[in-house]
Amino acid sequence: MKRYAFVDVQNTASTAQQMLGIVVDWEKLCDYLKNKRSCSEIFFYTGIDQGDVETAKEFDALSKIGCCVVRSKAIFAYKNKDKTLAFRCLTCGNENIHTVNMGYTKKSNCDVELGVDAIEKSGPDVELLIFTGDGDFEYLIRRALEKGVKKVEIVSYAGKEIQAGVTMSRFSTKLRNLVSEKHDTVFYTSLKDIREIIKKIIPTTA
Repeated sequence: MKRYAFVDVQNTASTAQQMLGIVVDWEKLCDYLKNKRSCSEIFFYTGIDQGDVETAKEFDALSKIGCCVVRSKAIFAYKNKDKTLAFRCLTCGNENIHTVNMGYTKKSNCDVELGVDAIEKSGPDVELLIFTGDGDFEYLIRRALEKGVKKVEIVSYAGKEIQAGVTMSRFSTKLRNLVSEKHDTVFYTSLKDIREIIKKIIPTTA
């Protein structure tokens, strides 16, 4: 039996930070997957900001570990659609229009690379670990099962947290339904279970 891990870095990093309050140490995660989960290869998919030397060095070091493969792209920013609000002045009764600048969102989409790599590794006597909460990978998992994959383990955080009165969730409904439907071949593992193993130790300043 061969086991391969595919890590959607941006999704996993933001889930760990927003829902569990930790920064992921990718080298620790690699060590866990290699030595505790017996993964033959570990694939990381990440975006790197131009000029972010620290992150570039971190993933370059990972790529030099024999079992690790790093697929990286430059992060790009796209403009979010501005919101237009209409309100009426209580004093004069005139209607006013106000445009709210919604800023920019940074993204680096490596979904295609992850999908191609996972399908290429899929087959009988293979297990896949996929680190993501993104429902876009539901189709990929179904195709992997069709190719004979024995087990798919989705690693994310399915809990819901209330922050500032808003219910936050990072695990898609598509994946929840898939785990329920394919309960004998698709399994969910919580990032919370390995939180202490993979968290980065941040030095405190005096």
